Amino acid sequence: MKMMTRFLSLLTWILIGAFLVTLSGCASSPSSRFYLLNSQPGSAPEGKSSADDPCVSIGIGPIEIPDYLDRPQIVTHVTPNEIKLAEFERWAEPIKDNFTRVLAQNLSNLACVKEITFFPWRRGIPMDYRVEAKIIRFDGNPGDKVILEVWWRLLSGDGKTMLQSKRSSFSESVSGGDYKSLVLAHSQALGSLSREIAEAIKTLK
Repeated sequence: MKMMTRFLSLLTWILIGAFLVTLSGCASSPSSRFYLLNSQPGSAPEGKSSADDPCVSIGIGPIEIPDYLDRPQIVTHVTPNEIKLAEFERWAEPIKDNFTRVLAQNLSNLACVKEITFFPWRRGIPMDYRVEAKIIRFDGNPGDKVILEVWWRLLSGDGKTMLQSKRSSFSESVSGGDYKSLVLAHSQALGSLSREIAEAIKTLK
């Protein structure tokens, strides 16, 4: 009986020790940091138009993103065939949603846009143009560069006429060795894509 009591007492202390070690490890682990893409400044006159330069309504979507990017962790490339997931450096919202929203903000800053609609469309909403995109690559490394490769298409508002289709590639240098600088370069690459699409829209108007 005494032996059993000693065994249970020893087991209790072992369990308590294991719990304290686990608790100490959790307390010392680094906290996660969360990031968002941000829009880039533009020079479009907000809310102003003329007969020669009318404002337009744009539909955005669908935006396709590869599975390797569709995750909370920020992805970097270790080698051409190996990626790394940053456990504590994360996107604050799904990257697809963030990309779509910032693309819309950029186009509003760069062109005279009176309304933007997001895919899936609701019936009865008129659009002058539709912008679709399929992202091929959107990643980089701190202290190096970010690469955005994307197929994008500009269609008529009803989606029946292809107005332009292009594969574009943009490279932005990362100014620092931290993830804040990396995300800034992501935003700049998306800004370059937005300018290219905005110019195509202006050409067609």
